[in-house]
Amino acid sequence: MEEFAGKKEEIKILVVDDVDTNRFVLRDIIREMGYDPVLAENGMQALRIVERIRPQLMILDIAMPGMDGNEVCRRMKENVETREIPIIFISAYDSPEDIVNGFNLGGEDYITKPFVPEVVKARLRLHLKLHHANHRLQETNRLLQKSVSEQLRQLELEKKNVLYALTRVARENACYDKDHMERLRVNCRMLAEAMQLTAQYDHLISDTFIDTLELAAPLCDLGNMAIPIDILQKKGALRAEELAVIRTHTTVGARILEDIRNTDDYNDFLQMSIDIAHYHHENWDGSGYPCGLRGDEIPLSAQIVSVVSAYCAITEQRVYRESYKGEEALQMMEAEAGKKFNPDIFRILRKTYRQLR
Repeated sequence: MEEFAGKKEEIKILVVDDVDTNRFVLRDIIREMGYDPVLAENGMQALRIVERIRPQLMILDIAMPGMDGNEVCRRMKENVETREIPIIFISAYDSPEDIVNGFNLGGEDYITKPFVPEVVKARLRLHLKLHHANHRLQETNRLLQKSVSEQLRQLELEKKNVLYALTRVARENACYDKDHMERLRVNCRMLAEAMQLTAQYDHLISDTFIDTLELAAPLCDLGNMAIPIDILQKKGALRAEELAVIRTHTTVGARILEDIRNTDDYNDFLQMSIDIAHYHHENWDGSGYPCGLRGDEIPLSAQIVSVVSAYCAITEQRVYRESYKGEEALQMMEAEAGKKFNPDIFRILRKTYRQLR
């Protein structure tokens, strides 16, 4: 079994002792073992060396003038960059409380004076093996975590692909333009970015919120896949019972998304998708469906999609009418601000509509 990663001469052992004799004895023992000794006369010098070379092991005298070994150990263990370096204390048994304190600070072992070369060698080999084993364990855990994260990412990607495929079916059933999902996605992002720059919304809209909204917005009409095509594509006015069927697309879409979401795992994308699908037809004044929410009872993501989807719908051709220009769409929507739409969000949309697709 290997004692360490790499060649022996690449393993650096830092010896910290204010007594020259002790440093030189330990230096010679380390050289006999084939390792590279690095010497320091005091605690401050040792900390500067550690910053530069990152030794695989440290031999540290407890009783030193100025900064003693316990203080060096404490600083090493508080630093995330150096806390994993094993520390072996040097002790003459004259101050056992210092030894105990050193262990409490994170020291791994101690070597007594006067030094017995074979004991020193055995201790050094043991802790180098442990250090290497710990390093390998950490690397294995890192690779395992990376593998698990990649599998989870792939699973989420597959979920999104399935949902987008179902949404394309819903779009085709409703005879929307083939670019409808892309326009809705891009325009929601643009509006949210404009809102993020305002004092009213900058604390509510983060970059992550915008990224998630861009992914979730096209799923707003997912429930249309469950609506009969003859109702979705009807050119004339809908009867009351047909309108009631159309309105179920909000609850149907939310239920599909709820079924896909893992009940034991909170997922920002799916939660926002559920909010959008369920509430994007709620009106600011409480006259919408399916729950009759009003004002900021409506999730912000759904408020944004409500405004943008209306703009996109008016500016796209439908089976029962031609498309309208952007200015015309805004004039038609103006009367609904404060009733159907959040008036502040509509105001921001109006200021930035020339950037929309």
